[in-house]
Amino acid sequence: MNPQTIFKKLSEMHPNAKCELDFSTPFELLVAVILSAQCTDKRVNMATKELFKVYNTPEQFAALNVEDLKPYIFSCGFYNNKGKNIIAMSADIVKKHGGVVPSTMEELTALAGVGRKTASVVLAAAFEIPAIAVDTHAFRVSNRLGLSSGNTPEKVEFDLRALYPEEQWIRLHHLLVFHGRYICHSQKPDCGACLLTEECPAYKEFINKRGKNVSR
Repeated sequence: MNPQTIFKKLSEMHPNAKCELDFSTPFELLVAVILSAQCTDKRVNMATKELFKVYNTPEQFAALNVEDLKPYIFSCGFYNNKGKNIIAMSADIVKKHGGVVPSTMEELTALAGVGRKTASVVLAAAFEIPAIAVDTHAFRVSNRLGLSSGNTPEKVEFDLRALYPEEQWIRLHHLLVFHGRYICHSQKPDCGACLLTEECPAYKEFINKRGKNVSR
């Protein structure tokens, strides 16, 4: 397994890989990432398009209650928990950081409702600080390609950090997410559209499960 070969082929397959959440400030991205849990980016973007027209600062969100947010975020699922987390996170930013979203892993993960994955997305996409966010797509693809055998997102993250130089971390995250989202699907990976079948330890297993050969 050659990590750079995998990086190169992922880049060939996904030249336009990027964060697909719409945002104009680090705070908007933070809200969008919290809403994206178990929800598609497309659905989140539809919700935040209307939400951010009305509320888009930590001060505004900190003064809300869940019922205020419900009409805007209900479609994203789990609106009660997500709403509570967003409001509590906003209050922390106002109280602890003067209304400014912090730009370190330690400070971000100290905010209510913000885990390591969410913090990594914000660091990378909003501040361009090297980070690898391991969501469900990055987790699945990393294990299938043999980049990691970690059984938690954090273990996978640190395996990837050890394999790739910092200057590739942000790009790598986007590539893994795009590959999982558009080719290496959870239930029916499109191996016929993948350039990594020779490098992929899971390839033969998937062929056997599907009960037929896959060819390009």
